[in-house]
Amino acid sequence: MNPLDSGPHGRSKSNRIADVRATTVTVPLRAPLRHAAGAHWGRFVRTIVEIETEGGVVGLGEMGGGGQSAQATIESLKPKLLGHDVFDTTALWFKILNPTAALYDNRTQVHAALEFACLDAAGQVLEIPVYDLLGGKMRDRVPFASYLFFRYPNEKTGEGEVRTVEQLVSCARDLKREHGFSSHKLKAGVFPPDYELECFTALAEAFPEDNLRIDPNASYSVRDAIRVGRAIAGFRNDYYEDPTWGMNGLRQVRKFVNLPIATNTVVTNLEQLSANVRDPAVDVVLLDTTFWGGIRPVLKAAGVCETFQLGIGVHSSGELGIQLATMLHFGAALPSLEFAADAHYHQLTDDIIEGGLMPYRDGSIAVPDGPGLGVRLDRERVAKYARLYEELGGYPYDRDPGRPGWYARVPNEHWADPSDDSVPKLSEGSR
Repeated sequence: MNPLDSGPHGRSKSNRIADVRATTVTVPLRAPLRHAAGAHWGRFVRTIVEIETEGGVVGLGEMGGGGQSAQATIESLKPKLLGHDVFDTTALWFKILNPTAALYDNRTQVHAALEFACLDAAGQVLEIPVYDLLGGKMRDRVPFASYLFFRYPNEKTGEGEVRTVEQLVSCARDLKREHGFSSHKLKAGVFPPDYELECFTALAEAFPEDNLRIDPNASYSVRDAIRVGRAIAGFRNDYYEDPTWGMNGLRQVRKFVNLPIATNTVVTNLEQLSANVRDPAVDVVLLDTTFWGGIRPVLKAAGVCETFQLGIGVHSSGELGIQLATMLHFGAALPSLEFAADAHYHQLTDDIIEGGLMPYRDGSIAVPDGPGLGVRLDRERVAKYARLYEELGGYPYDRDPGRPGWYARVPNEHWADPSDDSVPKLSEGSR
């Protein structure tokens, strides 16, 4: 019998949600990653969401953070979810993200995880990949950038530090050799703008045929953002990502810098996108399946961007294999993909899906062709990393373990303290 032949709206009752489960895991990184707001303390903390239908199909979702609060949130939503048809993703949006209620309780990332799981389940019911639910596959592989971070050394091995210009270039060479990247992104906003400019210049010199991008995480002042932007304007840049904070700040930088401006911070919903269309601040919108609330919302946003000839990129908010699969299906369904996608994925030491980490080839990852998202949980790995989370707990994303008592500011001026030995001096470690 066709799985859609009976029940409400002509669909089988077996497609209704019978159970929802959440499991928090923590998976080690190669080394702690530093960013403008703090750091990833040597691991990612993620919550795996599973929905099970009355027909026994299990759909997978994923969201950032976790612990009792995330699991309690999922548990609190059960009355809204039990009995919901996995094909009714439009109704799911209003159940979880009612516009009025969202003012007081923003559940965007929770909705994203649930939507991932519903689409995964729907694809399994129909025995088709999620990209076919999105309109079909335009490419078999999605290219990625190297995504370079300043890093603390691995706590156990003492290896992996990226602090000096020499270490950064060496890390980029290693990643290019290992994974085949031909695009490189520097996560900046950690050190003084002039030092990060020196680092980025070194990358441009080391990889003259590769594409580049720098992302200060909105931490530079408008003045510094303009100065750095003008200095790098002659490089082979994809775009200049979030050099300063806010739409008006980005408008000022855009006015005085001859580079495409990109964002994942100030355009994260359709209302903000419409504001940018009416009064442009950015030229490239970096769409994140989690930040926007799911795969369908970013696909809708992509259609708006194409209509108004705005560039589109696939953004990373720090993923394991389930969310990476959502990025791959979204990237596969886009009519055009001008820029290599972002992913933290190569910074991980393992994954919680069957087969472990998805492999890169020539800087790209194959789009899964199996039903739904095309990935399944490795239950032993999930149990292992759930135990690790119970042992280590979470960590404060907005704190830096190497700078006790420090908090980020906008613009980020933590480097102004001359007693802070963690800040390199200009030309330190240069080639």
